[in-house]
Amino acid sequence: MPSSRKTRIALAVLCALPLAAGAEQGLKLKSQPSLLLIPADNADQVPLFIEADRLQGIQDREIEAHGSARLRKRGQAFFADWMRHDTPSDVLTAKGNVRIEQGREIIEGESLRYEIGTDRGFMEQPRYMLMSLPPGSSPAGASRIGEADGRGTAERLLFEGPGQYRVQTASYTTCEPGNDAWFIRARQLDIDRSRDVGVARDASIVFFDQTIFYSPYLSFSLHQERKSGFLTPSYRTSNTTGFEFTVPYYWNIAPEMDATLYPRYMTKRGLQLGGEFRYLNPRWQGEVRSEVLASDQQVSRDRWALFAKHQQSLGRGWSGNLNINRVSDGNYFTDLSTQVAVTSQVYLTNDLTLARGGTWGNGGTYSFSAFTQRWQTLQSDPLAPLVAPYNRQPQLTLAAQRLGTRFGDFDLLGSYTAFDHPSLVNGQRMVINPSFSLPLQNAFAFVTPKIGAHITRYAMGRNNAANLEDRTRTLPIFSAETGVVFEREMQARGQTLIQTLEPKAYYVYIPYSDQSRLPNFESGLQDINFATLFTENQFSGSDRINDANQLTAGISSRFIDAGTGVERLRVALAQRYYFQSQQVTVPGVAPRARDSNSSDVLAVISGNIAKNWTTEAGWQYNTDLKQTQKFNVAGRYQPQAGKVLNLAYRDTLNTLRQADFSAQWPIDSRWSGVARWNYSIRDNRTLEAVAGVEYTDRCWALRIVGHRFATTTSAASTSIFVQLELSGISRIGTNPTEVLFRNISGYKTMDPRAGAPVQYNVPGVF
Repeated sequence: MPSSRKTRIALAVLCALPLAAGAEQGLKLKSQPSLLLIPADNADQVPLFIEADRLQGIQDREIEAHGSARLRKRGQAFFADWMRHDTPSDVLTAKGNVRIEQGREIIEGESLRYEIGTDRGFMEQPRYMLMSLPPGSSPAGASRIGEADGRGTAERLLFEGPGQYRVQTASYTTCEPGNDAWFIRARQLDIDRSRDVGVARDASIVFFDQTIFYSPYLSFSLHQERKSGFLTPSYRTSNTTGFEFTVPYYWNIAPEMDATLYPRYMTKRGLQLGGEFRYLNPRWQGEVRSEVLASDQQVSRDRWALFAKHQQSLGRGWSGNLNINRVSDGNYFTDLSTQVAVTSQVYLTNDLTLARGGTWGNGGTYSFSAFTQRWQTLQSDPLAPLVAPYNRQPQLTLAAQRLGTRFGDFDLLGSYTAFDHPSLVNGQRMVINPSFSLPLQNAFAFVTPKIGAHITRYAMGRNNAANLEDRTRTLPIFSAETGVVFEREMQARGQTLIQTLEPKAYYVYIPYSDQSRLPNFESGLQDINFATLFTENQFSGSDRINDANQLTAGISSRFIDAGTGVERLRVALAQRYYFQSQQVTVPGVAPRARDSNSSDVLAVISGNIAKNWTTEAGWQYNTDLKQTQKFNVAGRYQPQAGKVLNLAYRDTLNTLRQADFSAQWPIDSRWSGVARWNYSIRDNRTLEAVAGVEYTDRCWALRIVGHRFATTTSAASTSIFVQLELSGISRIGTNPTEVLFRNISGYKTMDPRAGAPVQYNVPGVF
């Protein structure tokens, strides 16, 4: 062998071979600079490969490798300055720059004793890295912590079977090498890779060299998978509840069910006990949540809440649905919740539904439902009195459809409802609404005439102070809709666009019928918009059917990117014209003036008006009074994820005038600010406000957010959220992201490890 060149020796061993010192000169094996791991699921008998600068050994006893030694066998690769393999016991001993690559782990240390057959042994002074690669994949090239789930150091690491490790005097973090912003320090850390679970004993969380949390037992998921254990402690402060502290416990009962217990201590209220149970099955699913606050310190009485949802498939097309929402009193949400979406609830529904769907005839479809519903009214604001809605006990509904019959498309909607109210008139109502339509269309135009009838029967019950009589109302309904689509190609800002021009007309005729002596269980005047302008009835529900001899005319234009088909801009204009004055109305709403022959004009524009800018504006103008009824405009500037600015202005005549601003904007590469201000100009009052900052590092994030919103006409709730997120492990504090997502349109959280927008769905688990 020429002395100027160093030769590597590789050996494949199926049985022990006699080797003597210097035997490498007689071997004619090709050097293999990189070792390929044999997949762990390969059941074939495979040899043990050893490569080193020098090999020696004794037959059937041992093999020694000196100088940059490497050994590989079925999903494992070992590296060291020196190693010895004892053949009878299949034990590997290694010293100096020891490195193990197996499956989803890379472990380095000073010395190693390892039983290859049983995956048992120990390593001194280890440094380990855990990755999310599939078992059997090579971890080569995964040297960057960005590709790893976690890493750490220890005094000793014990191998206790496949994927089982016990690490003594250990540290663990998901930060990249060289960054120890936070880590778990534990007397003992057990890692179970088969379940992706870590358990630390006598454990502390150290954040910038300061211990911020201690627990004698700390359990966490290596991939934020579901597992039983204590969830992240939650801290929050509010002017209605005081300082809050919650330590939820998550119970992973089975793959299809789990439960969460969340005791919540409030300095101003006391201890509230809450629990949630969820279940999922191919035939049923649901969740149950309950809360109990014994002897609220502010009101000296018990407070409680119960919420339940259940959906079930009963077979043969039948299904059922149960929905329960009950609280102890009308002030439950305003006193105990810090979310505006919850405190704004004033009616809680409790209902049960039994439904079936299927086919009939030649291509017909139908659906049937039996529905019963009762309401709980939450009267929390004495300055805004509420009228409880009607209970429905029961409501039976049948809908049927058949397309392409000899007479066109057939539709039928029928219902029976028993309306119940403690103080208002009670009664029963039956509705039958059949119709036939004949769609006629080609590539650029359509016309659809439709004829039908609305038949309603009332049977009056108790609380009939107005002496309303049983009555049947029958109204024929005729309508016709037509439209045309024109297209042309155009150039704008160097882009090829397709512009459409789409005029549309909708005619409705319904004769007048005096309905003043009919009860009104549910009907109200619908808000005028582009959807309601092109409908037969301007009232919701079935108790009032407007008389109509009217034509709605509208025109819209769209600008579509010719290359991608994306709609860049849309403008639309519509107005309804009356050929005779309407007379039917609902109680409390005056009929339209007899000299008025048209509705308000509606105009809207939406789309991309400039690069990174989207906008939407709507205008409702009364041509009789020559004044604007409504004007809304909103714009969003979003040049990239995590950088968004929203501006909005809403004005409804004599009702509301609001300005709304929200933003998420980077301050520098790590800090970003979040804010929202919704202000009522008419009431000179802030309706909702959010302000906070977020700091995002490679492996941790900090969010501090203040939130204030009006709960009643004279009261408001103020909360402060503080959350520290340790990437891949847990989040300490109260999560403000739900508040931010709801208040800031386009808001994105940033994954500390990837620096990319992400929305978390699974909390870290202690």
